[in-house]
Order: sequence, then structure tokens, then C-alpha cells
Amino acid sequence: MTLSIETPALLFSATSLILLAYTNRFLTIAQIVRSLKKHYDENHTRSILLQIKNLNLRLSLIRYMQLFGVLCLFLSVFAMLCLFIDWHTAGIYLFAASLLCLLTSLAISFWEISISVTALRLHLSDLEEEEKKK
Repeated sequence: MTLSIETPALLFSATSLILLAYTNRFLTIAQIVRSLKKHYDENHTRSILLQIKNLNLRLSLIRYMQLFGVLCLFLSVFAMLCLFIDWHTAGIYLFAASLLCLLTSLAISFWEISISVTALRLHLSDLEEEEKKK
């Protein structure tokens, strides 16, 4: 199998955009946690505490998503370096490892999104129950 030096470079733009999206998710959730913490300090309700715990898990997952995304970029650069100095076998393996890191990052992202959707459904079901009571 042959691999040109341009192939690992294709991951740069995709990985950079994914990392930007992950950072935006992280910042948004961090802002929500700060707001919920303020509400929790005022009203010690169990539902707010559960939301904060859920968001904490999501923040941890996003941290791992970022870790694997950066590792993907890092390994792509090393793959390009190996291809540049004619270490084709090492370049191929490093590129394969970078693809696995990208795949892992995306899988964790899917997990984080599913947690988010489940939490939103729970939140909406609470609203529906309140509407039924009225």
C-alpha cells in the first residue's frame, strides 16, 4: 500500500473543525453548570444537582473527545514526517492510528450527544407532567 504525504494532511481541516465544535460544546456546558450551581446554592433541589452531575459527565466526555482529536492531529503530523523522510511503513501505521483516534473521538461524541438527548427528554417529560396537572 502506498500513501502520499497529502493524505494525512486531509485530516487537518476536518480535525480542526471538530475540535472547534468540541470547544464550543465545552464552553456552553461550563456556562450552564455555573448558572445551575448558582441556582443550587439558592435552592438545594435534587433535580438541579442531578443536572449538574449529568453535565459534569458530559464535560468529562468532551475532554476525552478533545484528547483523541488532538492525538489524531498529532499522529497525522508524525505520519507526514515519516512519509517525508521515506519511512513509509511507519507513516502508514501512524496514519492508521490517527484515523483510529478520530474514530474514537467521534464515538465518544456520539455517546455525549445521546446523554444530552436523554437529559433533554427527561426535562421535557417533567414539563409535560406539569401541564397534565394543570
